Amino acid sequence: MAMRYSELKFQRYCLASDDTECTEVSQLLAPEIAVGISYNGLNHAVMMATPEDLEDFALGFSFTSGIVDQREQILDVEMASVEEGVLLEITLSQRALSRLKQQRRNLAGSSGCGLCGVEALSQVLSIDGVAEEKLSCDFFSPLPPIPHLSELRGRFLAAQKNRQLRGAMHCALYVDQSGETVLCREDIGRHNALDKLLGACLVEGVDIRRGFVAITSRCSLELIQKSVRAGVGTLVSLSSPSDISVRWARRYRLNLLHQPASDAPRIYSGSDIQEKNL
Repeated sequence: MAMRYSELKFQRYCLASDDTECTEVSQLLAPEIAVGISYNGLNHAVMMATPEDLEDFALGFSFTSGIVDQREQILDVEMASVEEGVLLEITLSQRALSRLKQQRRNLAGSSGCGLCGVEALSQVLSIDGVAEEKLSCDFFSPLPPIPHLSELRGRFLAAQKNRQLRGAMHCALYVDQSGETVLCREDIGRHNALDKLLGACLVEGVDIRRGFVAITSRCSLELIQKSVRAGVGTLVSLSSPSDISVRWARRYRLNLLHQPASDAPRIYSGSDIQEKNL
């Protein structure tokens, strides 16, 4: 789906004594729509997202939410435009659909009033839909060479076509072993940008345990969970991670780096860090 921008006017906010002319100016703003996601006719979620690369979003969201663990389990993705939004109708294999129905029964609870506090926390602090042995790894992936991390902000600026024009966009990049920016996905939502990128990596058959994924947003637990589910080897963020994000990255052998604006990269999770914290 091609991105369509809304052109709106704003007035400069200035004092009467200011030399700046208080005129109306037109600006193109990044669009945001409601994206309804359903599986085999079952309504599942509504996300606010940028209306671009929605098929990648469907794949990435399904994978990182633990609904599928193989590309082949998604048989079809159909899109239908509605007022102020888009419906994504995803057709799952019978095996994946059965697992989704079981997850929905588990989430429903027995009282019909939602999950109790302990159950809700258990759902959040888990990586559902993927067997523990598949997530477990005895080793960290090799860290990317330092030169590949230098000028990371410049790399984002070069790749983010929508942000250059409109601003207000998060971005996720995949950089391969040779240091080439292979894929870029943008969205007004940070989770959506990562889902779209991971979906694109699935489509392209990229080995994301090699190279690295970089994000413009802060690194929260949800992004660690999504990265672990998808099999990312190295995650680099422009903002410092939270403490629980670091613990989870170490637990699941995910390299986690922060690239400050004017300092050397900081490794929060990796083989050297792991050995020192054992």
